[in-house]
Amino acid sequence: MVQIKEFRIVMPMSMEEYEIGLSYTIMKMEQQNTNSKEGVEVLQQVPFEDEKLGKGQLTSKVYHLQSKIPSWMKGFAPASALTVHEDSWCAFPKSRTVIKCPLFSKCSLTIDTVNRPDNGCSENAHNLNSEQLAAREVEIIDIASMSRDYWSKVISAPNVDLTAFKSQRTERGPLLKGWMDSCRPVMTCYKLVIMDAPIWGLGERLEDCIIAGERALFLACHRLCFAWIDEWYGMTVEQIREMERQTDMLLKKTLKKPGKAGSKHKGKRKTLKDEIAVVGSCT
Repeated sequence: MVQIKEFRIVMPMSMEEYEIGLSYTIMKMEQQNTNSKEGVEVLQQVPFEDEKLGKGQLTSKVYHLQSKIPSWMKGFAPASALTVHEDSWCAFPKSRTVIKCPLFSKCSLTIDTVNRPDNGCSENAHNLNSEQLAAREVEIIDIASMSRDYWSKVISAPNVDLTAFKSQRTERGPLLKGWMDSCRPVMTCYKLVIMDAPIWGLGERLEDCIIAGERALFLACHRLCFAWIDEWYGMTVEQIREMERQTDMLLKKTLKKPGKAGSKHKGKRKTLKDEIAVVGSCT
């Protein structure tokens, strides 16, 4: 059975700021979750042009996240076989992401994204037909909320209390009760997740598991996008593109580099720009 779930993530920022902030956040999260054994491998980032989306950037990635796979799923194959392949066509304010796992070749996961300058009030941002609307389930995600489910623990993103956080550079926050109705600027990321796992005896459980994982990732990523606003605020698209290029180099070096037993990071927490500066000095 195909599941259709629409997540609406309201953000306390403008559309232009969100484009910069989300790109920065994704890069920093990938860097934090990549080591010599597992993490994110960027295969390509190339321009594309599409009749529906327009002009944008195609990014292909492979996620080696063996330690984050649920134990019940590891029973079907070695953890090393559970890599995830992602192709994302981004033409802001729209994008399409297709995620595949070679082990479950019959399954399909598509995420269509539309960003709008509203507070989540658009009832059909994806222009679904009546049949799709009837099957769709909608959930509004409050980034000020916290989740303690399995996937949230696995993602292990830095824990920031947005009900107490205030940006020094923008003076936005804290995000108190009712903030989505009163904050300005404001925009919403509408993510339509379509999951189909036609596997007898396993399909529904797999669909629920993957959708729950995507929800946890959406929440963690967007919470950090606002929590890190003082790091990326004021950056340009050109600066972000250069950081993407250097981050790709950093990820490749990290995945190939042998890990050192017992080594731990100490000292002041670095921003993404600090980490990239280290790579730049080695190239």
